[in-house]
Amino acid sequence: MRRKAIAELRVNGYIRAPEVRVVAPDGSQVGIKKIREALWLADQLGLDLVEVAPDANPPVCRLMDYGKYKYELSVKAREARKKQTRTVIKEVKFKPKIGEHDYLIKQRRTIEFLEEGDKVKVTIWFRGREAQRPELGLRILDRLAGEVAEVGVVEQTPAQEGRNMTMVLGPVRREKPPKTHKEQEHPKETTGAPTAVAVTEADPEVRVQVGEPGTDAATSEEE
Repeated sequence: MRRKAIAELRVNGYIRAPEVRVVAPDGSQVGIKKIREALWLADQLGLDLVEVAPDANPPVCRLMDYGKYKYELSVKAREARKKQTRTVIKEVKFKPKIGEHDYLIKQRRTIEFLEEGDKVKVTIWFRGREAQRPELGLRILDRLAGEVAEVGVVEQTPAQEGRNMTMVLGPVRREKPPKTHKEQEHPKETTGAPTAVAVTEADPEVRVQVGEPGTDAATSEEE
């Protein structure tokens, strides 16, 4: 919306009001001027006259370098896009009658994903008549949510759809400890790194899909 508003600003000869309130580049008030006088002043200063408040009476116009202003806005928008994080959702699948050993393996994997800052979609996969006993899936999901409570919170409560029952866990957001005096004097150099967490090649059943900024991607680990 902001980009659209900026594009619609009237500049110089496109300003229609017969008189305007002129604001200097430093924000100080120049006063109400006839449009011709305001345009002459802008020309003398080598600046543009930009209508920043068209609904005011009279409209407010600011003296500025409009080309430089638009360039600075585009740089800020580009920097904002760079800071956007990409969310990765990992999926861990359980069977309703999973053995204790296999359960503990998947529980540890879930904890690892949450500690890495990823969300986890936990899926109970029912087969045949197992779908008629949803309490088996709820029992697993409730147990898992309790056991990972230190590192994860339930963002989406268990819900069954067809033969699958799903629950979404999100990482616990912890506040970063304040920097020490030494760290403030000598900050560490950092380089950009992808936000998506790579999955080790040792587990071929894990699939990672990285989404665009502001979207979700999914990783699946099947039983």
